[in-house]
Amino acid sequence: MTDIKEGNNKGNKGVVLRADRLNEDKLERSKRIGVLDIEAISRAKVLVVGLGAIGNETVKNLVLSGFTHFTLVDMDYIVRSNLNRCVFFRDIDANQKSLKTEVVGKAAKELDPDIDVTIHTAKIQDLGDDFIPRFDLIFGCLDNIDARLHINAHSYYNKIPYIDAATNGFIGKVQVILPPETPCLECTMNKTHYAILQKRFSCTGADITYFEDKMAAEITTTAVVSAIQVREGLKIISGKREKCLKNIFYYHGINNMSDELELELNPDCLHHMH
Repeated sequence: MTDIKEGNNKGNKGVVLRADRLNEDKLERSKRIGVLDIEAISRAKVLVVGLGAIGNETVKNLVLSGFTHFTLVDMDYIVRSNLNRCVFFRDIDANQKSLKTEVVGKAAKELDPDIDVTIHTAKIQDLGDDFIPRFDLIFGCLDNIDARLHINAHSYYNKIPYIDAATNGFIGKVQVILPPETPCLECTMNKTHYAILQKRFSCTGADITYFEDKMAAEITTTAVVSAIQVREGLKIISGKREKCLKNIFYYHGINNMSDELELELNPDCLHHMH
């Protein structure tokens, strides 16, 4: 290890610095990014709903980015088909049918023992009208429209930013909803969405009444979408809302393309009829 003397031009001995001093702060490299407000990030109360493929990546990225106050919501347990795209899950978790909330919460604390994590093994719809208003930022990592619309309605009404993400094979999308500036999730709904409103793409919930073939899932798409999701959250908490996505970000991995598709506020959407 090399010592470096920090002095002035008059030849003073100055203060002896260790060459690795800057490496002792785990967020030192993030602090070099001038647009990030690390203090605000550390104070923000974050809700992550859905702890499958996207949720695993998003929680990992949030912890490593300096967020410290987490609430995690998911109703499911872990199965073997989760293991090829969920960084926190292991064979033993699938064998024991461990709850996603418990495993992700524990793994997040292993990444950073100083964070606060609260878990709810439940449907987001069952947590009451006073639940969502507690948070500064919400990440939707879900596989069903009903839960998405529940979060959308409560977050928009309470003016809480909501970042929704989804994937299907090599295709992914992210929508940033900033009340009241941007269109909400329901503004983008079409007849197909409403037709499958109450259908879940998971067979592990306690109240499944409908079965449909699983959607394709691929880890590199998940990683890209989660990275975009968390990056937008960093902008929001750092006071850079004007730099956020205002439309839908689409990623198409097989064609090496990404686009931002323009959205329009739906005048008939109930969330905008004031």
